[in-house]
Amino acid sequence: MADRNQEHVWLMSDIVLTTINAKWIHPSLALRLLKANLEELEDRCTILEFALRQPLEEKVNTILAARPRILGLSVSVWNHLATIELLKALDGRWDQKPFIVLGGPEVSWLPKEAEILRLADHVIRGEGEDFFRSLCHSIILGSVQECVSGSIPEENNCITYTDLSRINSAYHLYTDEDLQKKHVYVEASRGCPYGCEFCQGPAGSLREFPLKPFLTDMGTLIERGARTFKFLDRSFNINIDRSVVIMEFFLEKIKSRKSRSKDERTERPLCVHFEMVPFRFPPELREVLSRFPPGTLRLELGVQTLNPAVRELIMQRSVSPDGMADNELDNIKFLRQKTNAILHVDLIAGLPGEEFASFGRGFDLVYQALSVSSSRENPCQSCDIPFEIQMGILKCLPGTPIVRHNKAYSMQYSTVPPYEVMETGVLPMPELDRLKNFARFWELIVNRNHFPDLLPRIFLPGKQVFKTFMDLSDRLLRHFGKNWGLDRNDLRLFLDNYSINCL
Repeated sequence: MADRNQEHVWLMSDIVLTTINAKWIHPSLALRLLKANLEELEDRCTILEFALRQPLEEKVNTILAARPRILGLSVSVWNHLATIELLKALDGRWDQKPFIVLGGPEVSWLPKEAEILRLADHVIRGEGEDFFRSLCHSIILGSVQECVSGSIPEENNCITYTDLSRINSAYHLYTDEDLQKKHVYVEASRGCPYGCEFCQGPAGSLREFPLKPFLTDMGTLIERGARTFKFLDRSFNINIDRSVVIMEFFLEKIKSRKSRSKDERTERPLCVHFEMVPFRFPPELREVLSRFPPGTLRLELGVQTLNPAVRELIMQRSVSPDGMADNELDNIKFLRQKTNAILHVDLIAGLPGEEFASFGRGFDLVYQALSVSSSRENPCQSCDIPFEIQMGILKCLPGTPIVRHNKAYSMQYSTVPPYEVMETGVLPMPELDRLKNFARFWELIVNRNHFPDLLPRIFLPGKQVFKTFMDLSDRLLRHFGKNWGLDRNDLRLFLDNYSINCL
């Protein structure tokens, strides 16, 4: 589905910034930041956003109609192959070929022989606000030759970072349609103080945007109609004092809107989404989290694994920079019992050294912590407030140091994005395939909460959830022969029969 703001792109643009988003409702903050920091060239730049499922020809025709001199594309692991397809489809159809620039986390670490790099004239590795501006100035206002030499990186050691205090805000570039119908992505900080080896972010890189201007921007977005804020910060609860200030700001806006609302049933609530490390919830943070009303707070917690030896191996820290830490499972239980937050907990299957049984034990512990409720005797019965366990499969993302374990732990990865692990020394391919099938059906049945009436009959008290659902997912695959494109009514019928047999 094309963005309605780009249905009539007939005006030529010197600079076109584009990307292929996972869904139409996910606008790119990165493109808006690049445009907002072009200085006198900002008015000569157009943003065109597409969605993965959008027909290729729509994307091609929209870009060709803009006739850019510079075409900048933001590339992530999820749109890598789709971006190659787009660039190949554009090749040979230009009236005059533009200068093609790639950026984003995916291309920042790729070797120079990567196919996607051969389709570009220049690659910006790391944060691009300063470098993309300089590049555009050189091409449009100066000489192209100034920035062509050595443009494709040869070594993976020159990732660039931007002084956040000098970045122009880009939130004004969200359209009214963005604010009313899409998620609004914002960032109060960049980077992370940790060095988990499966992550592309370097250790110790946490930097913060000036707080006062940031809150002013948030207030303006709310006044314009923004209701769903998703923070891109990777470790929002590291600086507790700063986190509390931001959350108090949103709580005040929520309270103010509620007092002015004529009909809460029809008015879209204000909701904020934060990603927090799961081991740092001191009393002052707990107190402010407990005051968010239902439907206004979502928290993402990156537990990843509960195996201590695996954590140590992959450098996944469980203490904050000041040495403070508390029990992750206790924190999850607190959030379930004492707050209205919708929790999304991340686990990763296929980490070096973690076998099938170990992952299952960790999964059960997380599920048990999420299932507690002070108002229910049955810990396996769904609580009124939903939760999600996102069971991810380990990916060997470009530039991540987890490759150092490949030989010792017999790690085998796909060479095609998203570079998922296919086999490890303790997880043979058949077991890993079962875990991948489990993850897909868990997403369809539990996370999306399509069958809340059936789950209590499937997850009976006294039974291990991981083992129970593994049996169910195996049976589902045998019955349907696939784990995608399933009719919901057919799925319900199977689950209903299965749950009857469980009783």
